[in-house]
Amino acid sequence: MRRRLVVVFLVPLIAILLTLGGATTWSATRSIQQAFYTEQLGDLAYFVTSARQALRSGSAAVIDAEVQRFHEVYGIDVVVFDLSGGEWAAGDADGDVLTDDEAARVGLALSGRRAEAPEPVFPWSVADSSLVEPVFDDGDVIGAVMVSEDTSAPRAEIIQQIVVLSLVAVLSVALGILLVRQLARWVLAPVRRLDEAMVAIERGEMDARVAEDTGPPELRRMTRVFNGMADEIERVMTRQQEFALNASHELRNPLNALLLRVEHLATGLDDEWADDVEETREEGRRMTRILETLLGLARGGRLDTTISAVDLATLAGRRVDAWRDVAAQRGIRISAATSDAVLSVTDRTIVESALDAVIDNAVKYSPAGSTVEVAARRDGEVCRLSVRDDGPGLTVEQAAYATDRFWRSDGNGETPGSGLGLAIATDLLATVDGELVVDAPDGGGLLVTLLLPAGTIA
Repeated sequence: MRRRLVVVFLVPLIAILLTLGGATTWSATRSIQQAFYTEQLGDLAYFVTSARQALRSGSAAVIDAEVQRFHEVYGIDVVVFDLSGGEWAAGDADGDVLTDDEAARVGLALSGRRAEAPEPVFPWSVADSSLVEPVFDDGDVIGAVMVSEDTSAPRAEIIQQIVVLSLVAVLSVALGILLVRQLARWVLAPVRRLDEAMVAIERGEMDARVAEDTGPPELRRMTRVFNGMADEIERVMTRQQEFALNASHELRNPLNALLLRVEHLATGLDDEWADDVEETREEGRRMTRILETLLGLARGGRLDTTISAVDLATLAGRRVDAWRDVAAQRGIRISAATSDAVLSVTDRTIVESALDAVIDNAVKYSPAGSTVEVAARRDGEVCRLSVRDDGPGLTVEQAAYATDRFWRSDGNGETPGSGLGLAIATDLLATVDGELVVDAPDGGGLLVTLLLPAGTIA
């Protein structure tokens, strides 16, 4: 995000600098050219007057000496041509061969044409610049004067201007980059701290907060809202943990008392009740494990899972046996499909609790005379524990919301429930890298599948 912000600020800044720098360079170049041209015109006007007097008198001595001194002092060549186009006075330039362009200019001047403005002087242009002016006497052309000057001085001045302006542009861009980076850091620092605080809260550090005294006013308001939201979440989580801690603690004593009564009653029963007593003991032990898990969640904010190899087929058969009497009371037949062992490396208590929530949901909404089928199978690296019922089912759109907390179908308003069963099962499975999938199969009813990793024991 910082990179995008820097680019957004720098691109217009560089475009403005290039535009202003180009316009300034062009203006400075034209100014130097105009000054050079003006000087050439002044020199040309001076020698046109002197050449007119010399041509009238027919003597080139005076003008020749003057041209010589001018060349020695300023390094500028001046050549006076007579009406025939021959060199009449030239000082040290006497005998120099004219270029085609210079010859053409001299011809135009002798025909009465005045000098034209020179070509723009750029660093890559020719080394010399020449101007030719006709010499008139009472309206008649009697000769011409050519002034030739080396353009190295104006070219060097133009190059110096370009270098100076380039340095100014580079420094301006560097300063702009520095300012934009500081601005981006000032603007984005609160956003970065908000992101770090959200990550910390996601890890369970509920006391993570962000300082509210930095950044733009809009982000300061966002920071205050975030801190308030974090405070409220922490209060809600604290109340939930206190409730879970109190509830699980209060349930332990009645459960222990119930288990003691079972053991006491078991001493007075015949051997034919041994299986029922053992099933009651197992259910009690399972309830104890669930309470221990709930206590661990309330105390540490997370589940302390016990990972081991679990045979899902055997687990499904036991849970079906535990629910068979409840289902029978409602006229529902519940069965477990027989299969080979389906091993998953997971937490037995969590899987049992999630499966109980799914079976409870199936038994609750299935009509009398229907069947609930529980099956376990392995599909590659995934173990599937599925529960299929013959209830009213859900549409495909409704199945997508079935795992949301407190969501209930409109057609099940008279059936007691809170809409938390499948949501709780989803949360439990997430702690062991599992997943709960709700489908609306063909033929009606509902198919709920617990997806668990197969894995291996290290």
